[in-house]
Amino acid sequence: MGLTSRKVLVLAVVCAVLLFIGTVWLWPRLARRNWRAVSGRVGLLLATQLALFVSVGLGANQAFGFYASWADLFGKETAQGVVVDHTALQGAGGPLHVVETRRVDAPGGAFLPQSVGQVQRVEIVGRTTHIATPAYVYLPPEYFQPRYRTRTFPATVVLTGYPGTAKALVDKLNYPRTALELTKKGRMKPMILVMMRPTVAPPRDTECVDVPGGPQTESFFAKDLPDAVLAHYRVGKKPGSWGIIGDSTGGYCALKLAMHHPGVYAAGVGLSPYYKAPSDPTTGDLFQGNGTLRNEADLWWYLKHRPAPDTSLLVTSSKIGEHNYKDTLKFIDQVRANNSTRIASIILDSGGHNFNTWRREIPAALQWIGGRLSGG
Repeated sequence: MGLTSRKVLVLAVVCAVLLFIGTVWLWPRLARRNWRAVSGRVGLLLATQLALFVSVGLGANQAFGFYASWADLFGKETAQGVVVDHTALQGAGGPLHVVETRRVDAPGGAFLPQSVGQVQRVEIVGRTTHIATPAYVYLPPEYFQPRYRTRTFPATVVLTGYPGTAKALVDKLNYPRTALELTKKGRMKPMILVMMRPTVAPPRDTECVDVPGGPQTESFFAKDLPDAVLAHYRVGKKPGSWGIIGDSTGGYCALKLAMHHPGVYAAGVGLSPYYKAPSDPTTGDLFQGNGTLRNEADLWWYLKHRPAPDTSLLVTSSKIGEHNYKDTLKFIDQVRANNSTRIASIILDSGGHNFNTWRREIPAALQWIGGRLSGG
């Protein structure tokens, strides 16, 4: 049974309840002061506490999507996301291959893609970077309707945080369902969503950087990913057709990619982002002594020393609960000093660095980014 399986969570909860009942039931028999009784009490208490801890941890992981599997949890994933040779896959179906399809979980009982759209699980291979990664693609109902058969649609890349799971964007943050509801209410034009992790070379956190001698992550998102999607779906090819949105690490990546590549991403949204690539055990040495690369990964430095990018940015934070609040206000002021870059924000009175906060921000963020993209 997988880490995110509901059966695993139920089993852990049942074990915790049974251990609690067993502790209460057996406690009188273990009230003596000999070593066996003391050992029994200690063992029951430890087992009960461990079961409670596991239950809470599994519940939190299901709610927030921190880890996708037991291997992910224990750091046993290998760097198989970076693939050197994909000639066979490209020859069979191009750089994007559809693995599975599912309907959008929407009220009303509709099942047809023409009514609720479709979510496709895909595998993407970068032609130039040789990075291979899974993703989920949301296609709106209009994509399948005859009257729109010749129409192209705007597209937005949606990124998780680190480590994150792409599936959480579908099932926990509800991006497809939110996009469907906004479109039906006339608050957003139909839009394709490409949902994935920024961690395309797991388990390493590459911070969307072209690592010298390592994964060329920024090039993958700036070149290979749009090319793969354009080759498979009816996405607009003209400037202004693409946006990017992400939370936490994905938020930093979204802002950086929009700033570094305004010709690709006309708009970028950072939900609870930070503004400078960290350096820690999960990232390793991202820059290999390259000062220019390090500087350009620092959005503060980039705003001061590079021409103002012609793109639109949206940042979010909370007055209480988010550590990036002061930095976000500072970033807004610094962007406003650049004539070519537009900046907007969502500032909540309170909200932590979690899924609940981002679910409150996603509808407005999707509506905002949709209003800045064209599908032609």
